[in-house]
Amino acid sequence: MHPHKKVVAPACTHRPTKWLNNITNQLFQRYMANQAQQPQVGNLYNALTAGSKIIGTVIADSDIRIDGTLEGELQCSGKVVIGEQGLLKGNVVCQNAEIMGKLDGKINVKQSLALRSTSNLKGDVFTQTLIVEPNAIFNGTCSMGNNEVKTAEVKK
Repeated sequence: MHPHKKVVAPACTHRPTKWLNNITNQLFQRYMANQAQQPQVGNLYNALTAGSKIIGTVIADSDIRIDGTLEGELQCSGKVVIGEQGLLKGNVVCQNAEIMGKLDGKINVKQSLALRSTSNLKGDVFTQTLIVEPNAIFNGTCSMGNNEVKTAEVKK
């Protein structure tokens, strides 16, 4: 080798094979399809803050927390949380619920209803799972199991 001659490494000509491209493409498509199917519930939530009052029907596509007063109907695709200062007079249809405040009306929970120690529920409950903490107040009826009530069937 000549002392002044530079040695250059050959250019990398390796390219991914066609099957590797196909697999990568398939995995990416599955990932994107899975992301599109994932519900957005839990990422965003609605809130009715203390001192606020709504009279009427509320329809929420994501979780909702109530620390104010709602008089009417609540239909929620996610979880309903009624805070300690929250008051809901009316009917509720949702996936999950956690009550720390007051509810006066019917509630249809597709999965799990939790009555915390500060809760006061007066009305009818339809749910798959019921959790009642000590000191929670519950006056009404409860129907458990696969007793889904259609939104239109829950009326004042």
